[in-house]
Amino acid sequence: MDGDRAANPLTGVPGRNTWPESGPEAGLQSEGSLMTKPIERRTARLTLRCWGDQDRAPFAAMNADPEVMRYFAALWTEDASNAAIDTWLSQFAAQGWSNWAVEITHTGEFIGFIGLSVPKRVLPFSPCVEIGWRLGRSFWHQGYATEGAREALRVGFETVGLDEIVSFTTLTNLPSRAVMTRLGMRDTHADFDHPGVPEGHPLRPHCLYKLSSADWHRQA
Repeated sequence: MDGDRAANPLTGVPGRNTWPESGPEAGLQSEGSLMTKPIERRTARLTLRCWGDQDRAPFAAMNADPEVMRYFAALWTEDASNAAIDTWLSQFAAQGWSNWAVEITHTGEFIGFIGLSVPKRVLPFSPCVEIGWRLGRSFWHQGYATEGAREALRVGFETVGLDEIVSFTTLTNLPSRAVMTRLGMRDTHADFDHPGVPEGHPLRPHCLYKLSSADWHRQA
């Protein structure tokens, strides 16, 4: 990351403010606190939007699907699923971006999440902003993850002004690693043990991919 750029006070990550000074996503000042309008985007087929209560049940069902969660150490309970949504909603309120709920635009069907987040655990490469995605099984193999993630990268680099975005997953998660490669991210070959996965668990070893702002703008 560019050491000449100040760390953002919300993320600790070098780059400019997470809200534009003008335009449709401009921050709104309210009594003693900064309120930010959530950034939402559309692609050719997808809408990346803030979360609503209607998303809670399908998201919980997706997180309870063993096939969807095969690269995680455990399934998510309904409480864990709702807690994640609540965390992301608070991040949208504070900074305007987080993990978006994603729907197919022409049907309004919820398909999962794609977005940007600051990992809650301290990792060997912290501080950082991660791009991630999780889609319901019936929406795999249709290019949705790559399409939505490319738009999330656009927000991160061109709206938020991040210097670098990372992505990581367990070594055996070849589908997600393929998406990272299609996005132009590079494998750093700096594998690490994820602290959120129990020691000795086969999913603990993780790979790390990165994309810099300079590389994003070169390939855009």
